[in-house]
Amino acid sequence: MAAEVLRSRLPVVLPVVGLVLSALAGCSRAPDPNELQFWTIQLSPKFDPLIRSMLSEWEQRHPGISVRWTDLPFGSVERKLLAAVFARRAPDVVNLNPLFSANLASKGGLLPLQQRLSPPVRSSYLPRLLQAAEQDGELYALPWYLTARITLANQRLLQQAGYERPPQRWEEVPAYAKAVKQRTGRYALFVTVVPDGSAELLESMVQMGVQLLDDQQRARFNSPAGRRAFAFWTDLYRNGLLPREVVSQGFRRAIELYQSGELAQLASGAEFLASIETNAPQVAAVTEPFPPLTGADGAANVAVMNLAVSRQSRRPALAVNLASFITNPANQLRFARAARVLPSSAPALNELERELRQAMAKPGDASPLVGEARLLSAETLQHARVLVPADPGIKRLQAIIYGQLQRAMLGQLSSDAAVAEAEAQWNAYATARWPRNP
Repeated sequence: MAAEVLRSRLPVVLPVVGLVLSALAGCSRAPDPNELQFWTIQLSPKFDPLIRSMLSEWEQRHPGISVRWTDLPFGSVERKLLAAVFARRAPDVVNLNPLFSANLASKGGLLPLQQRLSPPVRSSYLPRLLQAAEQDGELYALPWYLTARITLANQRLLQQAGYERPPQRWEEVPAYAKAVKQRTGRYALFVTVVPDGSAELLESMVQMGVQLLDDQQRARFNSPAGRRAFAFWTDLYRNGLLPREVVSQGFRRAIELYQSGELAQLASGAEFLASIETNAPQVAAVTEPFPPLTGADGAANVAVMNLAVSRQSRRPALAVNLASFITNPANQLRFARAARVLPSSAPALNELERELRQAMAKPGDASPLVGEARLLSAETLQHARVLVPADPGIKRLQAIIYGQLQRAMLGQLSSDAAVAEAEAQWNAYATARWPRNP
C-alpha cells in the first residue's frame, strides 16, 4: 500500500551505489526509443485502474509514445534499480523515497529538473517539499504523495492516567509517561532506536532544537541541545517508561502494542485508523486523533515519496513531462482520494481539505473517525516540513546516533559519553567521504 511504503525506509547501500552509478550518465538504454519506462513501489494491484487511466491519458496527449508501467515490491526496488543501471536499462521515471533519490543524485544518476520545469508547474507544489528534494541548489525529484504524522490516542488509558488529551510538546512527555505507567501499568509511547528503523527519534531531536550537521557535513549534535536530547531518551528508557523492545524492534511492534491496548498513543498517518478499526475494533472505539508531538516551534514532520527522472533516459523531455503530469494537481488529487494519502500540490491539498470538511458535515459517514483524522493530517501540513533532510549519508548518521543511544539506554555508558562517541564516529566517516577544501 502507498501509506505502508511511506511509513518505511528503503535501505541505502552506499558502496553498491557508488560502484554502479558511474555508468548512469549518457548511456543508451531502451531498444524502443518511443517507449518510456515508469516504475512505482507497491501500488499494484489496488491502484491499477487509476494508474493505467493516468498513463492512458498521457499517451493520448503524446501520439506514438507508450509507457510501460512496472510496479515493484517494496523490498526489491533498490536491488532491481541498480541491476537495471548495470544493464543500461534504468527506467525513465522512477518512484523513490527521498533517501535513495538523494544518493542517486549525489552520484550523478538523476536528471536535474530545475531548468526543465515551467514556473507554473514549479509553483503548483508545496514550496517546502520542493526544497527538500533539492541538493546543492538543484532539484532532482518531484514530490508525489505524502503523509503527515498525527497522534492516535487511546482515550480510556489517557483518562485513567488523568489526561484529557496527549501532550503536544516533547518536554511534557516524561511526566505524562510516568503518569501513564504508574496509573495504568501500560506505556505512553513507542519510539524505536533500531538503527535501520524509523527516523522518528532523529526527527524528535531536530524538534528539540538539535542541529545535526554543519554545512560541511561535520557533526553539530554534540551541543547542549544534543546532550539534552540524548539524556531525554536515555532517562525515559532507564526509568522504565519506554517498552524494552524499542532497542530491538521497529514500528511494527508499536502497532501491535497499540492494537492490543498496551500503548496510550501511536504516532502514525491517518490512514492507519482503518486498520485499527478492522484489527482491533475495541481499541478503535476509544481512539481519537490529536495533533502530533512537536518542539517549541511547532514544526511537524512530513514523509514524502518522489518521482525522479534517470539520466539514462533517451527521451528526457518526455520523461520530465510524464513525471510532471502524474504529479499535477488533478492527478495528485485523484491519487490522494484513492490511497487516503495527502497530495504535495497546493491546489490539490486545498481541494482535498474542502472535500473532507464537506464529508464530515454529512450525516451517515461510515467512518467519521477516519475522516476527522485525515482532515487533521491535512491541516498539519500547514506547519510541517521534512525535519531530517535526505542528504547523502543520513542513514549512516541515524545508525551511528541510534547505536550509541542504545548503549546509553542499556547502561553501557553515560548519555554524554554516547553523544561524544557518536560525534567521533560520524566525523571519521564524514572526513573520509567529504574532505574539507584546503
